[in-house]
Amino acid sequence: MPEAVIRPAATHPGLLASLDPLLREWLPRQRWFAGKGRPVTGFSLVAATDLLPPGGPLGLVHLLVRAHQPDTPAPGAMPRPGDCYQLLIGVREALPPHLAPALIGHLEDGPLAGRTVYEALYDPRAATVLMEAIRSRAHVGPLRFEGDTRQEIPEGLVPRLVTSEQSNSSIVYGDTFILKLLRRVLPGVNPDLELPLALAREGCPRVPAPAGWLLADLDGLEDPYVLAVLQPYVRGATDGWELALRELAKGEDFTAEARALGRATAEVHTALARALPTVTLGHAQIGLLVDGMTERLEAAAQAVPALRPYAPRLRSAFEALGDLAAEGRVWTAQRVHGDLHLGQCLRSPSGDWSLIDFEGEPSKPLTERRMPQPVTRDIAGMLRSFDYAAHSAVPAGPEWATECRAAYCSGYAEVAGRDPRTEPVLLRAYETDKAVYEVVYEARHRPDWLPVPMAAIRRLSADPTP
Repeated sequence: MPEAVIRPAATHPGLLASLDPLLREWLPRQRWFAGKGRPVTGFSLVAATDLLPPGGPLGLVHLLVRAHQPDTPAPGAMPRPGDCYQLLIGVREALPPHLAPALIGHLEDGPLAGRTVYEALYDPRAATVLMEAIRSRAHVGPLRFEGDTRQEIPEGLVPRLVTSEQSNSSIVYGDTFILKLLRRVLPGVNPDLELPLALAREGCPRVPAPAGWLLADLDGLEDPYVLAVLQPYVRGATDGWELALRELAKGEDFTAEARALGRATAEVHTALARALPTVTLGHAQIGLLVDGMTERLEAAAQAVPALRPYAPRLRSAFEALGDLAAEGRVWTAQRVHGDLHLGQCLRSPSGDWSLIDFEGEPSKPLTERRMPQPVTRDIAGMLRSFDYAAHSAVPAGPEWATECRAAYCSGYAEVAGRDPRTEPVLLRAYETDKAVYEVVYEARHRPDWLPVPMAAIRRLSADPTP
C-alpha cells in the first residue's frame, strides 16, 4: 500500500478558493450533480484529506464540498444549506492523453498553482489507492476505511471506472469487487450500507454482502457520513432492464425471469423482516400516508396540465385506502428497498437474481428512506418498470407488461405466501403514487417519455384494479 495513504489530513488553506471557478463549470456537467438548472453561487469546505501528497508526481485529495445554489424555500422555512458532494481530485503536472476526459482544469493560484486537477476515478493509480486503503483498514484524518474481515481482498486487482451510472460512481476491481462511491452525501445511517449488512447477517444470498466501506467522522456530528461501499462483483451479470429489452427485441418470453425475480424480491423482503423491526400501520398512520399521496397528486396536477382531467379518479385510489383503514384494516410495514425497478436487479449467468442499490431515492431525507413501509411500495415500483420496458420496445405492448406483472406477483407469492394482487386497494394506491411521480419527472426531464406514465394514469383512473 502506498505510504501516503496513512498520512494525516491536510488543511489545504486556499485550495477551495482556487478550485472555485473550475468547479463552478465542471460540477454542473456531471451526471450525478443534483442541482441542474440552477447556477452554483459558491462552495464551502466540509473536509479535505490528502490520500497522496499533492506535491508528488501524482496527488490525490479527497474533498467533501457543499455547493450553494439559489433556492426558494417555502414560507417560514429556513434556506437549504446546499448539497454536500464527495470529490476525488487528482493532481498532476499535466494529464496523459488517456486521462483527457477527466480534466477539471489548470490552477493558476493557490497551494496547487501550476498543477492540473482532474476527476481521479478515471485514473487506475488513484483508484488503486482507495482499494489499498480498504484492504489495510486505513484511518486517514476523518476518513475511516473499514470492512468485513471474513472477506479476503486480493492485492493487484485492476480497476476500471463504470461509465453508465448517474447518481453515483462505481469502480470495478478485477471483476471481483465493485466500489460504489456516493456522490451527494449526508451524515447518518445510509440504507445502502445498513440493509446489505443486515441481509448478510441473515445469510440472504440475493444481495452481495459488503466487503468494505468508507466513513467520514466530522467534528460536531454524531453520525458519520457513509461515503462508499465495496461489494462482490457479480461477474457476467446483466441488469434486469438490459435483459428485458434484449428479450423484447428478440421476441422472447420474459415471464419465467419475471417469476424468478418475484421470488428473489420476496426472499429479500422476508430476510429484512427477520433482521429489522416491523411495525403495524393503523388508521392514523395510513391517514398520513394517504395525505402524502394526495398532496403529491395535487402538486403534480398543478405542474403537469395533462394530469388534471384524471386527478379526481386518481384521488379515489388514495381515498379507498383511507376508507379501508377507517374500517379497522391494518397493514404491516418493514424496511424495503425503496427504489426497486428492473435496473436495480442483476441476473447472473447461472440465472440467479440479485438486488442492488439500497440507497433509496437520493432526493429524500435519510430518515424518510429508513422508515418502515409496506412491501407493496417495492412491488409497485417493479410493476411500473415492466410497463416502461414494454413501452420501450416495438412491437411489444401492454400484453407483455401484463404477463410479466402477473408472473412477478405469482413468483412473489411462492415465497412470501401471499400474492400482492390480493391487496388491490393498497397496490393501486402505491402504483398510482409511483405513476404520478413519473409524470412529473418525465415532463421535466424527458418529455418524449411522458406517454409511458400517462398510459398508466389512464389505466389506473379507469380501472380500480392495478
